[in-house]
Amino acid sequence: MNFRRATELVGIGATALLAVVMLVFVGLEWLQGYAATGWLYDQFIIAGMWLDLYLGTNVFSHSFMWRSIATAVFVGIVAPLVGTYLVHREMALIGETLAHTAFAGVAFGLLFSATTGWDGSLLVVALVVGILGALGVQWLTERTNAYGDVPIAIMLTGSFAVGTLLISYGRGLSGVSIEEYLFGSASYVTIGGSQLMAALSLIVVGVVAVTYKQLLFITFDEQAARVARLNVTWYNTLLIVLTAVVVVGAMQILGVILVAAMLVIPVAGASQVAHSFKETLVLSVLFGQLSVLGGYAIAINQGLPPGGSIVVTAIAVYLVAIFGSSGSVSALSTH
Repeated sequence: MNFRRATELVGIGATALLAVVMLVFVGLEWLQGYAATGWLYDQFIIAGMWLDLYLGTNVFSHSFMWRSIATAVFVGIVAPLVGTYLVHREMALIGETLAHTAFAGVAFGLLFSATTGWDGSLLVVALVVGILGALGVQWLTERTNAYGDVPIAIMLTGSFAVGTLLISYGRGLSGVSIEEYLFGSASYVTIGGSQLMAALSLIVVGVVAVTYKQLLFITFDEQAARVARLNVTWYNTLLIVLTAVVVVGAMQILGVILVAAMLVIPVAGASQVAHSFKETLVLSVLFGQLSVLGGYAIAINQGLPPGGSIVVTAIAVYLVAIFGSSGSVSALSTH
């Protein structure tokens, strides 16, 4: 085993361990009302206090920060995971489109809440609308003769237009604010939001693991997949729905404006140095985690918003990957 391969395995192991720790925290916070899990949750917060004391910070003793970091860690895994397929299918714009669709969902949820007094989760509304938007994009793509990106562009602009109209109308009713959904916020992540992201992340990782070969097939040779009688329409729809799921979860941290960055930038960096699709998948997740952890370190140290810090860090990692590559990227192996 060469050094590069060993480094990748260590990175994936560390990422998996970090994800498990964050899942444990989310679970303990959910079950803190029980005696045993409540005691474990308290120990987690006490460990955070010691970490703050050692680092000279005032971050890890607060549950909302752990919640925010956990959500960001999940995003750093599933966004590049799904984004790898999107980038290699030249569908990078779909993430931005579904983010705008989810924004329309949030706007609808806010308006519905203002007019009826409903106090349910806006993220669930955004998730439902996002999935419906994903299915709408797929339906338009399958049933129109327009160029491939035309339905995406129509859905992108149309959903954002609907969202702005709903928000404008809602402001007149109750003065609702949308800024946190546009730009993201560490304090915006609720207990329910972190639980939803944890559950969605497990689903996304599980689905990608089970359908890896099929998604790989349609990514590199869709026509051959059709000849082989693979249900290409189903797997295309599945991929777009997974994208919608990731976008809604990531919107909590990155906001509508920046959410598509984590689907694309880590993958772009990984593509500069990887020699196969599988290695691109691995490196994109590692680059995603570097971006998340580095971005949060900058945000905490400088008192900056985490969303912008994560994206800027991701771009820095991408530039390092460019300078560290051989200068010319050869065709990827599908192995």
